[in-house]
Amino acid sequence: MIPSPGLRATGVGALPHRDPDEACRAVLAAFPEVPYVPTLPTRGLLEAIVFADAEYLPGGVVRDGRLVVDRSIDPSEAMERILLDYLEQNADPYRVGEAYGSGFHAMMGRDLSDALLVKCQVTGPVTFGMQVVDETRRPILYDPEYADLLGKLLGLRARWCEGAMRERMGARATLVVLSDPYLASLGSAVVPVDAGVAASAYEDIAGLLDGGLGIHCCANTDWAFILGLEPAVVSIDAWTYAREFLLYADDVARYMEAGGVVAWGVIPAEYSIFAAEKPDAFFSRFQEIRTRATETIDPDLFDRQSLITPTCGIRNANEEEAVAIMAATASLSRRLRGEGP
Repeated sequence: MIPSPGLRATGVGALPHRDPDEACRAVLAAFPEVPYVPTLPTRGLLEAIVFADAEYLPGGVVRDGRLVVDRSIDPSEAMERILLDYLEQNADPYRVGEAYGSGFHAMMGRDLSDALLVKCQVTGPVTFGMQVVDETRRPILYDPEYADLLGKLLGLRARWCEGAMRERMGARATLVVLSDPYLASLGSAVVPVDAGVAASAYEDIAGLLDGGLGIHCCANTDWAFILGLEPAVVSIDAWTYAREFLLYADDVARYMEAGGVVAWGVIPAEYSIFAAEKPDAFFSRFQEIRTRATETIDPDLFDRQSLITPTCGIRNANEEEAVAIMAATASLSRRLRGEGP
């Protein structure tokens, strides 16, 4: 698990910035206690979700703006190497290249040893496996070989990121969050995702990490299943889905009692929605959530085990608008902790 955040604030992932140094400065200005490594998809396709973590995918190629597995490239040798590296916990070959993570490289030049916690994101295995397809457009999550490989490949990526946060940024505590919106497909008859496959991949990733491992899903899903995986953090779009999440209040209470943290995404990351609200609206929404949650959860426990975040990565905004969303997140956190109006 991770240190109790006590209603501190952080971000989720994407920023619209093109200059990675400026993106890092914006993050550190807003969230000095729990900084996160920004992803910068505006810089190019390779820094977008899924693409950013496909650097070492066996047979992976980009065609017409999509990631596909080219079956004409024999993946067996590369797959065997990943399995061996996983068994040996050899993450060094899976480092983040600068073309895939310019924000990560920019943040590695900073001393974050005073932070309570340092956070980054890696694509979740379900989203990765559903977005990458073969030549027949079949998601590779439905291929048993690739389905088994994904957790190990992403686990090695996550382990490298964890080590870099400790060794290159001086982080005292680390959190790698799996960005996995396709977890909304659990139980779907239209785009089915097998819960057993998802759980196995998550366990493979968790098995490689020494620090915290979290899950971010910005849609509604089977929250009992997610909480049952016992991640260090469950990150949700609380602006939209708090009511659905709190249908599982007993599960949330047990999760928090065991040391789990909920990251309440209560500040809209969509600027048009954010700008239409008055600042007090975010405070009122969170207080409504807290009132409902503490019917089941001890109020002190709720406050200790809560983080405040935007609903998701900030993509549909310009840099100034993104900074405003982050500032509102930090301001709400201070207000909730009695440190500001």
